[in-house]
Amino acid sequence: MMTAQRGLLVAGILLVLGGSPAGAQQYRVRVDSRMQGVSWRGVAADSIPRAQAVLQPGGGFLTPDGHAATCQQSFCYFFRAGDVRRGLPWVSQVDLAGWGFGVQGLSLRANARVATDLGDGATWPGTQPEVQLVEGYLEYASRGVTTRAGRQFLSSRLGAYGLDGGLVTVRDADRGLELSSYIGWGLARGVALPVTDPALNPLQDFQPRDRQIVAGLDAGVTSRLVDARLEYRREVDPAVDYFVSERAAASLAIRPLAPVSITAGGEYDLAFGETGSADVTIGWIGRGYTLSTGWRRYRPFFDLWTIWGAFSPVPHHTMHAAASVTAVPGLTLRGRGERYQFEDAGANTPTVQVESEGWRVSSGATWTPTQAWVLDGGYHAEFGPGAASRGVDLRATWIASQAFWISAHGARMKRPLELRYSDSDLTVFGVDAEYRPTPRWRLGGEAASWREKRDRNDAGALDWNQVRVAARISFFFGSNADRLPLPPAVRTREIP
Repeated sequence: MMTAQRGLLVAGILLVLGGSPAGAQQYRVRVDSRMQGVSWRGVAADSIPRAQAVLQPGGGFLTPDGHAATCQQSFCYFFRAGDVRRGLPWVSQVDLAGWGFGVQGLSLRANARVATDLGDGATWPGTQPEVQLVEGYLEYASRGVTTRAGRQFLSSRLGAYGLDGGLVTVRDADRGLELSSYIGWGLARGVALPVTDPALNPLQDFQPRDRQIVAGLDAGVTSRLVDARLEYRREVDPAVDYFVSERAAASLAIRPLAPVSITAGGEYDLAFGETGSADVTIGWIGRGYTLSTGWRRYRPFFDLWTIWGAFSPVPHHTMHAAASVTAVPGLTLRGRGERYQFEDAGANTPTVQVESEGWRVSSGATWTPTQAWVLDGGYHAEFGPGAASRGVDLRATWIASQAFWISAHGARMKRPLELRYSDSDLTVFGVDAEYRPTPRWRLGGEAASWREKRDRNDAGALDWNQVRVAARISFFFGSNADRLPLPPAVRTREIP
């Protein structure tokens, strides 16, 4: 497979050659490259003969070096600390926009990702495949119609979704009406890969053999008081002509008074015959403060080809409230709280009492004593089924100029786990900075010390202490990039 370095070089050459101005053709290219150094370790399964195990007075067994073990007739099995593995993931993103092809409103958009792990042979998640085309499409935009052809990502109430195909949007800007339809070969949810890709094959025989075909409709109306939208999407496995998924959604935003807004929405899973996630939020934006409260129901969504739907995922309901207040100029206080509860799972557990509800709270403050300093701090706490956490975080940023800033940060979190060993106590200290020598260039870096203490009563505690470093560089170039305007935007209705 092509190495990341070679892939980045080839991508850059192709973009430059493809974007070289000919006549009125123009282009912009942006390159972001980030590298991070991090280490981690897991656990490794091991065993000893039963005769070597040490029987404890209260029952149970330990290995001679103190690991808790489960013993059978001849052998005892236990988990020990695995080897320390060091990863050095390097990810680069190249984004291209081109226009001026002789047709008013015609433009090209492409986004490619190159990733690899330069560490000690351990594969960092997300670095395979090394080269990915995230987006790449031609677009024609006029006042009433927009069409796209190629790889593109859609973001809506039904979630982010990618496809290789076409999209057509028709709009009436004067009436605030819009209708979109699309069809193509779908990508796996959340990634720029088809579901048939080997990188997405944890279930072996359960993975589809053919890419699904996706099609959908999206209709909306916008006015001064109301934004409303309806969506429908279905996916079909062409090998068997069966649905992979079929869902519909509706969303609504109402602005009855100037400071008040009400948003609501919901989903329905037609394939499973189940009501999906839903929410409603009421917000009030005043002079120097904001208030919001609402309710949310969340139910996980799974495609029909996976086995996860067979486990009957249980929804949970959340009531939440939040506020932020600018007490004095330069000082903003914020707070949020929520209470959640899972619906009855219908599982019979006579010997175990399981919690089904929990809560979360957070608070914080941001203080800007001068234009050069920004101080921020926060506290959070959570208690719920199976685990809890509480912690604080602090950050101080010095803005030396428009071209340079540096920030120091620290955090501490305690995370007791209800149903297993290894309660953790984590402390982080670090510094990060960014320098912009010109408007086209941006350089940054970060270094942080992670110190984690694992509290358990045997020798299985792992050492997670490490120093993490990261570096990033971003630059853009193009044909007369400092003075040429962006491609003309599509005119939409102006709301009075």
